[in-house]
Amino acid sequence: MNQEQLARVRTGEGFIAALDQSGGSTPKALRLYGIEESAYSTEDEMFTLMHQMRARMITSPGFTGARVLGAILFEGTMDRDIEGIGTAEYLWTRKQVVPFLKVDKGLADDADDVQLMKPIGGLDELVARAVGKGVFGTKMRSVIKLANPTGIEAVVAQQFEVGKQILAGGLMPIIEPEVDINSPQKAEAEALLQHSLLAHLDALGADESVMLKLTLPAADDFYQPLVQHPKVVRVVALSGGYSRDEANARLSRNHGIIASFSRALSEGLYAQQSDAEFNALLDSAIEGIFQASRT
Repeated sequence: MNQEQLARVRTGEGFIAALDQSGGSTPKALRLYGIEESAYSTEDEMFTLMHQMRARMITSPGFTGARVLGAILFEGTMDRDIEGIGTAEYLWTRKQVVPFLKVDKGLADDADDVQLMKPIGGLDELVARAVGKGVFGTKMRSVIKLANPTGIEAVVAQQFEVGKQILAGGLMPIIEPEVDINSPQKAEAEALLQHSLLAHLDALGADESVMLKLTLPAADDFYQPLVQHPKVVRVVALSGGYSRDEANARLSRNHGIIASFSRALSEGLYAQQSDAEFNALLDSAIEGIFQASRT
């Protein structure tokens, strides 16, 4: 594991840009960007358009390690180039942004009021390939709908089981058990989640540490025990469907947590904008999220 990148992720200022929309969410992300489904006819054409959007963001003058600590990539993005350089290598060598890779294969059907991850076939090979391309860490998402202790424990147990496999392969896992922001039992689910996370963190080996990606909690600073846990490299927050302004406001009230926003980062960006307009809007978005991540 790259020690310079580890030190930056552990203590550096900034936030993690989530640029990891996959097959299921790509049409919606492109539509929000101003590209309708009629603009492409194959999956490869769709991902090419998505890569052009991501590359436009990454190459934008304001997208640098001064405010953007890391970026999470979809596998197809990792396998493509920006300006003739592999995307992960470009992020680190040209922008000083630490590259991460989304490794999950999507969500299983609802059971016990949660959605576990689908089995991740070929994970060891994917991790090895990512290491070879200069990736630092991974991200994988589960979803919690209600305060069901059985379901929440299953989510956390699965996340840590896969996380240990990723650690063994030489990458830093981001554990992401998302609590649905619309859950009628959001606070209760967060209490159960924190209890389970602390138990699994305490059980990690001497040389094992992880990152956490969590929904912004109902109670400000609720996750301080996780922020301060010696086995947690960094706690980052997902925007979860909140608008950028709402996500930033909530984030600023949760000390020691930085953003890892996707929709809230790209909100208001369109394919039809001139480069000057696009770059100015992205710069403003980056500044707002950066400031909210400094508290």
